[in-house]
Amino acid sequence: MKQRVISIVFPRLATDRYLRRRPVERPFVLTHFEKNVQRIYCLNERAERAGLRREMSFTDARTLCADLVSDLADPLSDHKFLNALMRWAERYCPVVSCDDANGLLLDITGAAHLFGGEEELVCDLLSRLGRAGLSARLGLADTVGAAWAVARFASETHKNYGDRQTGIVIESSDTSPALAKLPVAALRIDAKTSNTLRRLGLSTIHDLQQIPRATLSRRFGKTLLTQLDLAWGHAMEPVRQQRTELRFAARINLPEPIGLTDDVLGIAGKLMQQICKRLEAAHKGARRLRLTAQRVDSTHEVAEIGLARAMRDPERMTRLFSRAVDTMNAGFGIERVWLEAIETEPLSFTQKSHLDKKEKESAALADLISRIGNRVGFDQVQRFLPVQSHIPEKSFTVVAAAYSEPAHHWPVSNQRPLIIFAPEPIAAHGAEPPKAFRWRNVRLKVVGAEGPERIQPEWWLDDPDWRSGLRDYWRVQTHEGRRLWLFHTPQVAASHISTWFVHGEFA
Repeated sequence: MKQRVISIVFPRLATDRYLRRRPVERPFVLTHFEKNVQRIYCLNERAERAGLRREMSFTDARTLCADLVSDLADPLSDHKFLNALMRWAERYCPVVSCDDANGLLLDITGAAHLFGGEEELVCDLLSRLGRAGLSARLGLADTVGAAWAVARFASETHKNYGDRQTGIVIESSDTSPALAKLPVAALRIDAKTSNTLRRLGLSTIHDLQQIPRATLSRRFGKTLLTQLDLAWGHAMEPVRQQRTELRFAARINLPEPIGLTDDVLGIAGKLMQQICKRLEAAHKGARRLRLTAQRVDSTHEVAEIGLARAMRDPERMTRLFSRAVDTMNAGFGIERVWLEAIETEPLSFTQKSHLDKKEKESAALADLISRIGNRVGFDQVQRFLPVQSHIPEKSFTVVAAAYSEPAHHWPVSNQRPLIIFAPEPIAAHGAEPPKAFRWRNVRLKVVGAEGPERIQPEWWLDDPDWRSGLRDYWRVQTHEGRRLWLFHTPQVAASHISTWFVHGEFA
C-alpha cells in the first residue's frame, strides 16, 4: 500500500491560541525579547495586512500601526497547545507526531476510506480547525518531504476550505510536477545552503535536478541529496509515532447553571470517579488536582489541592475540595466544570492483609497532612528523619512530611539523650566533671558521672559549631533528679574560657 502523509502547519499558532479566549478586533502581536530587543514573535492577519512581520522591532511596529495591541509570548503554553492538537488529530489516524514548533504530521495510510476518501478527510479536518479558530495550511502527498513542502510553499495551487484554511492533495502521479516548481528551501535544508543555491541560479527544485548528483555531492555534501531523495520517495522516511502524555481529566457541561457548594462538590465527585478509573488503569495516583468552574459570563474560578501521598480514592479526594469550593464565587451561576490531575505518580496495587489497620492509620495521617498542607503549605508540615552520623547535631534531618516516608526504625541508644539543643556553656574547668554547677539559673549538684565518650569533628567540613575540636561527652546524674549530657573541650587551655557545655537532657 502506498504511503500517504499529511503535513499541517499552523502559521499563527501562538496568536490563534491567545485570541481563542481573548478576542481582539484590532491588529494584535505577541512579542519576545531577543538580545535585549523586543521583537514580534507572532501576529494575527490584521497585523499582517498593516505591514507588520515577524522579528520586526516592536518599536517600529508601533510606529507603523498606532492601534496595535500586544502581549508577551508564552512558548511553553504554545507547546502544550500543539500537544493537545496532536492528541486531537489521532481521531483521523493512529500515527501522529509534532513537526517543528507549529506543525503536525499524520500518516493516514489505509485510514482515508473511513472518512469517505482523502478529499473528505481533508475537508473535515480543516473545517474542524476553522471552527476552532485556527489558521492552517495542509499538504497531502506520498512522502513526508513532499507533504511538508507543498503545505508551506505551494501557495498558488492551494484550495480554500474556509476563511483561514487552505490545502492541497497531490496524487502519486502528480508528485514530480508539484515539487519541480517549488523553491529549494522546500527541501528542508538550512538557510545557508538555500542562499548559496539561489546565488548560483538554482532557485527551484527543477533547476536543482538538472545538475549531476556527483557535482551536488562534491559541492554541498550528502545532506542535500538525502533531502532530495526523501522528497521524491527514493528513500524511506516514516512518520514516527510520538507518545502523548496520559492526561487524566474530565469535564461536564451543565444544562442549567448551579451555584450551591454541595452541587459543585457533587459534580466534582462524579468527575473524580472518572479520573480515578483512568488512574487505576494506568497504575498511577494523583498528587495534585485542579478543579475549574466556568461561570455564565465566561470567567473562571479555580480550586487546587495537593495530596500528601499519591492516591486514587474518589471519596477521600473529593472531601479535600470542600474548603476550596467554599471560597468559590459562583456569580450568576456555573455552567461548566472540569477536573484535572495535574501531577501524578506511579501507584501499584496493594494486597490486603492483616496489616489493614496499619494501612488505615497511615491513610488517616496522610489525609491530615493533606488538609493542613493545603492551608499552610506542604513545606511547613515537617517530620524528623534519622541520618547516619556520629555528630549529635547531624544525626537527624527535618524534611517536608508530604514528600517523604516516615522512619520505621530509629537508632535507639542509651548513650545519647532524647532531647538535644545547642551547646550551653557552664562555669566549670578541668578534665573531670564538676561537682556542682549553675545551669539555666538553677544550682545543680552532681552525684554520678559516666564517660568520657570522645567525638571528633568531621575534618573535611568547616562546621562553626565544631571549630573547638575534640569533645569528651559525659552522662551526668544530678541530686535534683536531672540527667544531663555534658561535654568537655580538652584542647581549650585558656583558663578564662569555659571548657564545659550542656548539650542535651535524658528523658
